Amino acid sequence: MTQSSEVCGQKTAHQLTRSTGQNIANRHCNPLPPGIVHSHFSVRGMPPQQQLLAWRERVGHVIDVLPSREQLHNPFNASIDRYAIGDLVFTDCRSDSMLLERSVARISTDNMRDYVFHVFMEGGVESVAGFYPQRRSAQSTASLLALDMNQPVRMQRNACRVLTFFVPGKLVETAFPDAEAIHGRVIEASTPLTRLLSAHVGALSRNLSNMSVGEIDSAMRDSVQLIVATFSKQASLSGNARAAARGAMFGQVRRYIRANLHDGELSPESLMHALQLPRPTLYRMFEHEGGLGAYIRNRRLREAADELVRFPDLAVMDIAYGLGFKSASDFTRAFRRAYDMAPQDLRAQAFELLRAKRK
Repeated sequence: MTQSSEVCGQKTAHQLTRSTGQNIANRHCNPLPPGIVHSHFSVRGMPPQQQLLAWRERVGHVIDVLPSREQLHNPFNASIDRYAIGDLVFTDCRSDSMLLERSVARISTDNMRDYVFHVFMEGGVESVAGFYPQRRSAQSTASLLALDMNQPVRMQRNACRVLTFFVPGKLVETAFPDAEAIHGRVIEASTPLTRLLSAHVGALSRNLSNMSVGEIDSAMRDSVQLIVATFSKQASLSGNARAAARGAMFGQVRRYIRANLHDGELSPESLMHALQLPRPTLYRMFEHEGGLGAYIRNRRLREAADELVRFPDLAVMDIAYGLGFKSASDFTRAFRRAYDMAPQDLRAQAFELLRAKRK
């Protein structure tokens, strides 16, 4: 490991910007072609006590920044370039360390449903928490992170430079039979495929101003295909007929669960009986989800969160029973474990978010 890679997780955003300043200057020396919508935002030049708050407001339409009291009183460095072409968005961001959260209340009150793929060129994420066991990535190794914006997430991000793709859900789901399962997954850039991806995305960032609209669109879509292929390979969902069959079974099971979420009898046993699938295959398929029973419970809780906001006059007990929970207390305990709040608290948070949007 080189000396630079050993310390990159400890750099500030200002140092990251200085280390790649020539690339930034080169990128903006030529105008972008028509058809590319570009915006730039930086907190540089703002009073130090306003920098983190300004950054939180800038990214708050997508994800919440949770600053510590100490951070609010210290300088904070961050900048972002955003490029939109058609249905794809690409961003180049440099920032200091921060805690980020996309809560279930936020998800239930907005329409952001993209998949987001982070390619860390420097730095990385220290921890990612959601429905699944905590996943960690090395601070000093560029890595890939996948997020489903329809699922809650809380992550500690180190000082970094990260290139990010916002991809419509339908585009990912047609290529990946169990796209929801990649949420929160981290892949280290240690294989030929991940190194190829990092090089390709880095080249895209450097050469944007010298490319035509068609070339940029093609390069962005090639990047997305490479990213999806990388996560698909990690999940053993690509490469041969056996993987294709496994992917087809994934889709069949997910569709059945989605169609029967409100059936109180839905369970791993009833699903195996209805679909005539072998138990070992089915359980291995959902091992990375914590098990098939955990997957069903998580999908029910996610649906419950939406219904709590969508039907504010419906009693919590009615929502719980309607989604197969045996009692209101069982539902409340499961909901609190999943989202770290009671169902009534979610309703209150969602109400405040909706009221703030109307102002």
